[in-house]
Amino acid sequence: MAERMALYLQDAHDLRDGLDFVRYAEQHNFEAVWQAESRLVRDAIVPMAAYAAVTEKIKVGSGVINNWTRNIGLLAATFLTLDDLAPNRIICGIGAWWDPLARDVGIDRKKPLVAMRETVTIMRRLLNMERVTFHGEYIHVDGIELDVVHGRRSPRHVPILIGATGDQMMEMTGEVADGVVLNYCVPPEYNHKALELLEKGARKSGRKLEDLDRPQLIVCSVDLDHDRAIDTSRELLTQYLAQQPHIAKASGVSPDIVAQIQSILGWPATHEQIQSAKHLVPEDLVLRITASGTPDEARAKVKEYQKNGCTCPILYPVGGDVRLLIDTFAQ
Repeated sequence: MAERMALYLQDAHDLRDGLDFVRYAEQHNFEAVWQAESRLVRDAIVPMAAYAAVTEKIKVGSGVINNWTRNIGLLAATFLTLDDLAPNRIICGIGAWWDPLARDVGIDRKKPLVAMRETVTIMRRLLNMERVTFHGEYIHVDGIELDVVHGRRSPRHVPILIGATGDQMMEMTGEVADGVVLNYCVPPEYNHKALELLEKGARKSGRKLEDLDRPQLIVCSVDLDHDRAIDTSRELLTQYLAQQPHIAKASGVSPDIVAQIQSILGWPATHEQIQSAKHLVPEDLVLRITASGTPDEARAKVKEYQKNGCTCPILYPVGGDVRLLIDTFAQ
């Protein structure tokens, strides 16, 4: 049986090039493509719709949207619409976002666990085509339902996976979601604790760990030249360790390294700043928390994540030849 593989696209490529990459991944039997939505660069929904429109079988996921900027009715209607375009091929990956970006656009991320629990619960009910009245701490709706004028009125199968990082969010994910989108820029052994927390949460809802899907984002730089592949990943890590310190913490990265990088990088970071700071990221860190190197080296590292609980690698091509990455992991 072929292994499950997925492609992750963010904002490093022209959108129309992305369409070509997704079609190429589908031709090579990749299971899914996931579109990022993180900084104020590119939203996930427009590319997801484009990917769905030009393919026939590959699944299309959000990796991940946040639960703060779309009200629950719009959120459910958006994924209903995507499912109309690509029936049973859409995946909702959703996360709690992060500061300072959320704060800078006026969002107070108070009680993120409560907000996420209510979002997942009510979205699932709406996609089940129920009429919903709910007054929680975060969501307040009165008698709303998805109004299908044209198309299927039957319940929609859209798996909801939470992009969890913190311990409490990870445990709650096991309880309320269909699975987790495990984070990137972490070593394979990071998954051990995550699996324990997921299993603990799953037991609360009468489920087992095996009932939860566990795809994982993996930074993947594939090049026939080992050093060039490493340098490409090093540039990405320089930016992410500075701007998303929760990932740095989960990776076990020294706070001193993070502080030094942050002292050089601005917001948003410029190419020149990244080049100036990248020497602070040691090669052993690149090799520990990414799948970087030659095709054989990258495949070996991805297998480590699979052996540690990842059910489907979501490969993030940080640079170089995207088709070479797809060829390397073709099914």
